[in-house]
Amino acid sequence: MNGLFVGLTTLDIIYLADHFPHSNEKIVALDQTIAAGGPATNAAITFQHLGHQATLLSMIGNHPISQLIFAELEDCSLSVFDLSPSHEKPPPASSIIVNKVTGERAVISINAIKSQAKADKLSLEILQDVDIILIDGHQMAVSQIIAQAAHFRDIPLVIDGGSWKPGFEEILPYVKYAICSANFNPPNCYEIDDVVKYLQQLGIPNIAITNGANPIKYWTKEKFSNIEISHIKAVDTLGAGDVFHGAFCHFILNNNFIDSLAKASEVAAVACQSFGTRKWMEHLIL
Repeated sequence: MNGLFVGLTTLDIIYLADHFPHSNEKIVALDQTIAAGGPATNAAITFQHLGHQATLLSMIGNHPISQLIFAELEDCSLSVFDLSPSHEKPPPASSIIVNKVTGERAVISINAIKSQAKADKLSLEILQDVDIILIDGHQMAVSQIIAQAAHFRDIPLVIDGGSWKPGFEEILPYVKYAICSANFNPPNCYEIDDVVKYLQQLGIPNIAITNGANPIKYWTKEKFSNIEISHIKAVDTLGAGDVFHGAFCHFILNNNFIDSLAKASEVAAVACQSFGTRKWMEHLIL
């Protein structure tokens, strides 16, 4: 099965430390790793690892840092369509500290603010044979075209609603599965009930709100309920949501919405039990 993942690609520099630094403090990391990152990218790598073919539609460019990213994506066997292959400025980079004691992470990144691709050269041939699409909202102009085209081709569309981004309102009417974090707040939406009402009014039939280790809340046309999250000792929560979304895209191809959420949460729980965004792949047993 083939999945298309549209959005952000970064270079993640990840440090493991026994505490977060205070103002003016220098600390020595316990461990480090460097990996390609970004919500769509990590989701695509997860989907690929679970036995499918993932295509990443992103802006990576032509910079020495870009070559580091391409090298790992090639190792992961991803198919990559670069939205601006001649872009010479560095791609977004993220600096991340993971707290060894709690597994929590602190992230600073510029995301895709300065690397928005134009959609004028996008070929919709990329949708040929695609079975599912995930959009993370970081390449909004391109994503809007992909969302409309997916609707007319009857390709199910998933959004990773990590946070609200202007332009999402143009995409949401075409979405079949809206999986959002508790930080996803459309305009004038301040509580979860506001968010769900907003999404339901747009006709989205399947909605889920994740909130870390708290239960996943979900809504379908038939019911509302919760899915409990496995209790684990978290080593590193970085990228857990991205893994969740990639795993959901895998499971929804052969399962219903509720089962897919539950199964994806189990994969994300495994990902939280090792340092970095790739090590978990060695420990996952399906």
